[in-house]
Amino acid sequence: MSSKAKFPSVIPHASPPASAVSALAESQLRAAAVRITSARIKVLAALLQAEQACSHQDMQDAFADMDRVTLYRALDCLTDAGLAHKIAGDDRVFRYSAGAEHPADAPHHQHGHFKCTRCARVFCLESVAEPALLQDAVRKSLGKGFRSHDIEFTIKGWCPDCAPASE
Repeated sequence: MSSKAKFPSVIPHASPPASAVSALAESQLRAAAVRITSARIKVLAALLQAEQACSHQDMQDAFADMDRVTLYRALDCLTDAGLAHKIAGDDRVFRYSAGAEHPADAPHHQHGHFKCTRCARVFCLESVAEPALLQDAVRKSLGKGFRSHDIEFTIKGWCPDCAPASE
């Protein structure tokens, strides 16, 4: 089995070499002061390459030789370190996405998602709204005393693979 995860892709792109992605993953683990293990490198590298959030099952399918508990622990470690974030779905399945772009002292999950209601894939919407704008909206809507620490919103619809052909 290859160490490169295979996830469904919606937007075709040229993938960087696996060694470069593994090196980036290792660098991010080191910068986050997280103990470097081969499982953490593989999982983080796969998340960095994925074009959408991946479930534990997606990861398990990609890394059939990795024990499921080791995989859960790697995902939890990456989430705790702010290198990935966990997205709760209506289907009660958690999905994970790389999230190393956040400063260490900032809340890690400050953006929205698009969820395809046909295939259940989840995509991060990084550029939809700035966290400061969303936090300001909370203060304006609810008044003084409210402070957000985590922002989640989901837009539901159909991805390009599932949308009806003509519109």
